[in-house]
Amino acid sequence: MTALLLALFAVLLVCGAPIAVCLGLSSAIVIVVQGLPVSVLAQRSLNALDSSPLLAVPLFILAASLLNAIGVTTHLFDLVRMIFGRIRGAVAQVSIFVSLIFSGISGAALADIGALGAVQINQMTAQGYRKEFAAGLTVAAATIGPIFPPSIPIIIYASVANVSTVQLLLAGIVPALVITALLMAQVAIIARVSNLPRDDMRPAMGDVAKKFVVSFPALLAPVLLIGGLMSGWFGPTEVAGMTVAYALFIGIFIYRSLALRATLTALRETVEATANILFIVSTAALFAWVLTLDQVPMKASAFLLSLSDNPLVLLLLVNILLLVVGMVLESIAAILIIAPIIAPALTAAGVDPLQLGIVFVLNLMIGLLTPPVGMSLYMVSIITKMPITRVIAGVMPFFIPLFLSLLAVSVLPGLSTWLPNLLMK
Repeated sequence: MTALLLALFAVLLVCGAPIAVCLGLSSAIVIVVQGLPVSVLAQRSLNALDSSPLLAVPLFILAASLLNAIGVTTHLFDLVRMIFGRIRGAVAQVSIFVSLIFSGISGAALADIGALGAVQINQMTAQGYRKEFAAGLTVAAATIGPIFPPSIPIIIYASVANVSTVQLLLAGIVPALVITALLMAQVAIIARVSNLPRDDMRPAMGDVAKKFVVSFPALLAPVLLIGGLMSGWFGPTEVAGMTVAYALFIGIFIYRSLALRATLTALRETVEATANILFIVSTAALFAWVLTLDQVPMKASAFLLSLSDNPLVLLLLVNILLLVVGMVLESIAAILIIAPIIAPALTAAGVDPLQLGIVFVLNLMIGLLTPPVGMSLYMVSIITKMPITRVIAGVMPFFIPLFLSLLAVSVLPGLSTWLPNLLMK
């Protein structure tokens, strides 16, 4: 059964079918061939969507679209440029830091690139940066978004792996800060070696104060979001709803820039993005169920535990597996297919579920930077109108801080577990 399922999936994938079609159609054919009730198709697909944490996904997508329509990204970028001043490579450092701030709103790498990519790249190229460098840094910095809360991949992983969504979101804060620090250190080294240009902005203190006042409502959004999670006042779904309400409030009453047309556009974008994600969720659940019928999760667990009983060795092996998977599978599909197989085995071997969740998601986010299915690469290629090969060349130096971050999170469980354990006692 498993061999037929994987063979059909591979054929459909090679033929260029969308990933959700590959998952659903291969599962449907196997179910029919095995003589199982056809009603299983609808039952399993709908059950996968009957999940409270998944309600947060469309709400976070809508919040990010609304805040982008308001013009929050431009205010944030200008404020951070003023604060960083005229250090060498300042605009590049600003791009990383703004990605961290905006990640507290969007929850997805592609959302960060869509909202910030054009602004970041245009600002850097206007200052004299090479276009490849600007594109590569933008792609690399977007990996912060799915690690720092709110994170759509983390919410989906938690629902699949039966881990506390709130704890797993909190577990991503310190690793996201580590990624930010290492990326900024890499830029500082490149700035010194390659003599990157200084920022030409020379604001007076009054200008900085005015821009801070203008940007304050935007800065407050991630603070409210993370504060609500940490205090226990809100779960992920409630926080997502509050973020949408807050975006509407500041867009209508404070910035007064959220027109009806922009709101309708944000709603349409949310429906399209949510439909794509939930289509994959439902078909991947069907795919995983067929694998479970053939006891693949149990066999995989037994195989992994036969290789080693050392949690660190198993985690490093899973890192290699996920980096390869990230090259050929879309990240959400990979989470839905592989997490139910891998998570029980590594948890049984002693790997902390929170650490495993962050390692899992970070691996797949690095996969967004690797061909042939590197969605971040293609998105930046479209924004910059550059060949994909030039974008890949620009991102290559930034694999160093990303892999160092992955190694640190894999070797040091405390980076993922310290904060949630501290706050959730």
